[in-house]
Amino acid sequence: MSQLSASAVHGSENVRRLLVLGLGSIGVVYGDIGTSPLYAFREALRPVSHDGVTDVEIIGLISLMIWALTIIVTIKYVLFLLRADNQGEGGTLSLLALLMKTANGHTAILFFMGIAGAALFIGDAMITPALSVLSAVEGLKLVTPDLSDYVVPIAVVILLLLFAVQSKGTAAVSNFFGPITLAWFLVMGAVGLMHIADDLSIFAAFNPLYAATFMLNEGFVGIIVLGAVFLTVTGAEALYADLGHFGRRPIQWAWFTVVFPALTLNYLGQGAFVLKNPDAMSDPFFLMFPKWALLPAVILATAATIIASQAVITGAFSLTRQAIHLGFLPRMAIFHTSETHTGQIYLPNVNTLLMFGVMALVFMFGSSEALATAYGISVTGAMVVTTILSFEFLRARWNWSAWWAAGALLPLFALEFVFLGANMLKIHDGGYVPILIAATFIIVMWTWKRGTELLHVKTRHIDIPLASFIKSIERKSEHAPVAVPGTAIFLTSDPESTPAALLHNIKHNHVLHMQNFILTIRTANTPKVPKEERVSVKPLSERFTLLEMKFGFMETQNVSQALGLFRKSGLKFDIMSTSFYLGRRKLVPDAQSGMPYWQDRLFIALASAAIDPSDYFRLPTNRVVELGSHVII
Repeated sequence: MSQLSASAVHGSENVRRLLVLGLGSIGVVYGDIGTSPLYAFREALRPVSHDGVTDVEIIGLISLMIWALTIIVTIKYVLFLLRADNQGEGGTLSLLALLMKTANGHTAILFFMGIAGAALFIGDAMITPALSVLSAVEGLKLVTPDLSDYVVPIAVVILLLLFAVQSKGTAAVSNFFGPITLAWFLVMGAVGLMHIADDLSIFAAFNPLYAATFMLNEGFVGIIVLGAVFLTVTGAEALYADLGHFGRRPIQWAWFTVVFPALTLNYLGQGAFVLKNPDAMSDPFFLMFPKWALLPAVILATAATIIASQAVITGAFSLTRQAIHLGFLPRMAIFHTSETHTGQIYLPNVNTLLMFGVMALVFMFGSSEALATAYGISVTGAMVVTTILSFEFLRARWNWSAWWAAGALLPLFALEFVFLGANMLKIHDGGYVPILIAATFIIVMWTWKRGTELLHVKTRHIDIPLASFIKSIERKSEHAPVAVPGTAIFLTSDPESTPAALLHNIKHNHVLHMQNFILTIRTANTPKVPKEERVSVKPLSERFTLLEMKFGFMETQNVSQALGLFRKSGLKFDIMSTSFYLGRRKLVPDAQSGMPYWQDRLFIALASAAIDPSDYFRLPTNRVVELGSHVII
């Protein structure tokens, strides 16, 4: 009986945990996709509304939207990609890090696919807040037309406040995200359900033949419409990227029990409402609400779009941290805003960049209708990249044959490629914006990766092998440096070579500490590294020891905290008599280097903007010594 009771208690705890995480995932994971009904159907109607829209066309549009949600979100992301995890973590860069472990001769292709997907996600992180908040605030025009001129100023104020509170962290406010977004989905589903009875023929949208017939009959206009239809699945990449925060089961549970039914009911309701009231095509979502409920609906929609924006902003923070640790971007200041949740971080540089980007988009486009044309390219591009990486995942990680993997993914790739082509038709109409944003970040990440590799190669030519240096320095001679008490820790990226700071210390100060640690910090291709694998020790001589710290790409590289693990390994040193020596390089451009001159200048600018290593690695501020040198790059 006691065993049964314990089993029941354990089962109830698992159910409670599933419900709590599922509710949280509704607020964070599905915030973006949950705001799509505000504008997706409206924008899909525009290209076909000039000559009048037939009932069959409306049913065909709704069918396209429902099947896009089913194939791309349900099958690709919820059922498949959530299983393609890197020790529980998801997202483009997490998948890239996983694949790089088993890459056979095509790491360059994987690298460019990975940074392209990451760059497109950053573009998405700029466009989503602008589009979502504008589309919600525009509902005020239906409350009273006199507020039309205030839509952009109100949206700007909301967005400025959103970016201003990022430094406070999402720990406190995140508790409200789930219930508000749950209320939003329930209201969406309820108002859609109310209007399905307007024309029950809308249930024919479940038949995919209506979607196929629409595409066959509409010709070129149908391709343009596909670009708007794809707005229904925006936010699917965030679903995959947030896998590590909530886990696979809660995200799947939330999708099948709340999100997918609510979205389907709302799109069916919008379709039936327009079938009965053709004049409602101008804004079918808000016009479904009775007048007394319109203002509360606008307020709830605005809250939902703020939450969706918050989710994609924090996603950009997490992605940037992964890119830094994987060597794709220079080090930046990273602040933790929660003592218990390591995923809740704040990057001031990224926050400022996103804020200026979002503000520029709001003023440049001025309305959600104009901005929607620019939205699809970044989302579809990121999805195509993920599908290509999924092919390598099936082949290398699940050991599928290339033919089986290609056969499984080819229909999905073809569908997404058609969607991408449809969105590419909007390049002249604002679609160039996400392309420019993505191209900029691709160049930045490629330049940083290439520049650091060239810098490593160039410094290797002048470096002295560490083993040879130790042999020479340990010889007793009259020119030997003076031995001083204490411990010196020299940080280096190459444990085979003598750190430049060590050579400069001997050259200028003519001293050598009694105990010298050569410390290398590694980033693993896994999200986290167990504490027992965090540090390793290798004695080199009586006075020299090689130390290595290993962190996952989702972890903060806190050296001061990890030093305690070395003491547990038997090393004896007093932190108050320990000095940390860092080498600071002044980079000088060289026209004969491996990169063009403009790329040299960009790499130097990125290196100059990087945060000080002592701050990034959390070194004791009063124990750090920096010694500089010039390096031609």
